Amino acid sequence: MASTPHGGILKDLVARDEPISGQLMDEAAKLKDFVLTERQLCDLELIINGGFSPLEGFMNEADYTSVVDTLRLSDGTLFAMPVTLDVSSADIERLSIVPGARIALRDPRDDEALAIITVDDVYTYDRVKECIHVFGADDPAHPSVAYLRNRVKPFYVGGKVQAIQAPSHFDYVALRYTPTELRAHFKKLAWRRVVAFQTRNPMHRAHRELTVRAARQRQANVLIHPVVGLTKPGDVDHYTRVRVYEAIMAKYPNGMGHLALLPLAMRMAGPREAVWHAIIRKNFGATHFIVGRDHAGPGKNSQGKDFYGPYDAQELVEKYKDELEIEMVPFQQMTYLPSTDEYQPVDEIPAGAQTLDISGTELRRRLKTGAHIPDWFSYEAVVARLRESYPPRNKQGFVLCLTGFHNSGKDIIAKALQVALNEQGGRSVSLLLGETVRDDVNVKLGFTPDERHENLQRISFVAGELARAGAAVIASPTAPEERSRTLVRDAVLQNGGAGGNFFLIHVATPLEHCESTDRKGIYAQARRGEIRGFVGVDTEYEVPKKADLVVDVTVQSIPSIVHSIVLLLETTSLL
Repeated sequence: MASTPHGGILKDLVARDEPISGQLMDEAAKLKDFVLTERQLCDLELIINGGFSPLEGFMNEADYTSVVDTLRLSDGTLFAMPVTLDVSSADIERLSIVPGARIALRDPRDDEALAIITVDDVYTYDRVKECIHVFGADDPAHPSVAYLRNRVKPFYVGGKVQAIQAPSHFDYVALRYTPTELRAHFKKLAWRRVVAFQTRNPMHRAHRELTVRAARQRQANVLIHPVVGLTKPGDVDHYTRVRVYEAIMAKYPNGMGHLALLPLAMRMAGPREAVWHAIIRKNFGATHFIVGRDHAGPGKNSQGKDFYGPYDAQELVEKYKDELEIEMVPFQQMTYLPSTDEYQPVDEIPAGAQTLDISGTELRRRLKTGAHIPDWFSYEAVVARLRESYPPRNKQGFVLCLTGFHNSGKDIIAKALQVALNEQGGRSVSLLLGETVRDDVNVKLGFTPDERHENLQRISFVAGELARAGAAVIASPTAPEERSRTLVRDAVLQNGGAGGNFFLIHVATPLEHCESTDRKGIYAQARRGEIRGFVGVDTEYEVPKKADLVVDVTVQSIPSIVHSIVLLLETTSLL
């Protein structure tokens, strides 16, 4: 029997509002509208299909504050993660966002109206407090802290929503189930116990053995429920992962397992995320949930230590087990015994027995270099799917981002580098000069911080797409703000696939030299007030904190700088 939805009732707003969806669509056409971000889209989909039950909208200030402080909604219901709709002051003014206002929420991909929110309140929040309470630290090494700092707008809008329609998907449609649909599927098959397995990574033989073992011990079936929304920057893209999941499902005993995709935007919040994941799987009908070591952990912090302890997530889920009403299955680390050709839990291995394992780092190295991956570690069909998406290192795309003052030499270096890489051959080479992109593509953008940031957003999208296709991309924007440079890096890592190789090069030529050698007189115009927001005159340039290479044309020649960049690429096996 499927578990009871969190809060007692599955909040399937699409089904609830289906009788009036036509009226809502007509109303949305007349309302002011807000285009969602990718993360907001993921959140809205799980709000309106019931995955986030008992939520019926984005959190108002009372619920947000309570969740951040106590892991509970204002009515006392356990809920571990803030789910918020962030907006800017310009959005508030443009849309007249006040309590009682109704605003259409639109899909950023096709501009379709998905829901209408009735505004409950508009409020500010403490970014540092949210980072510390939810993620455990205000450390930009955490991807969600970086996202909160660089991408989230300064106001939250709370309010319930009415669903017009679910977002459209054109990939793996047969594998996308709402909670209502998945519960019906379990009922049809008479699955009374369902062990859910959360993953954002490819699965291999150890994962199959772990989930089969968990199911057999509990006389249950297995739900492989991978995240296909936003995950950690640099993760394997979901298209590749789903092909891997489809291949590995054939290795399960007939009728034991089922694959369904979850459009979740992960926060990588460790213990809190584990509780949140348990609530979500409970809403989808699972009765058991596997919680791993360092579940949903983002890796190392700025001091090189893990953000969370290995068992923090399991301990927090155990703490709330009575309210969660879904049984936790602790992740058992599995290792391979060559003597018996089988996987066993580490704590059951006889003393002195030979074991074998391949770390995630070593697997990525083998994929990138084409080295052999043994069949005891993964299945041939799985490796084949991964190799399709991971060409050899010297065939992968990459992005070189040169940042510095106007007339620092970054554009000259970029052009010279383009020639050097064309001479190398093997890849197409694309050049995105900052001023050229602005003049030819972003002609309406000025030089305010927000307009510069938008220019970088567009450059990052183009660069990521080109790198995904295997191109060498050289971009040379001024990029004076750390937040914008972080945006470019994250966009390339997130969207570049195997081409998600990013290098930041700081052209640290002193401002005095840039200005004194400015033959076009651009700095002089800025000094006279004819150009506003000019970097180095009335806008500060924030020195990059983590450049991969720092160069300076006053102490290095252009050929030597180009050679140093080529060596950087060679040391990472990209050339």
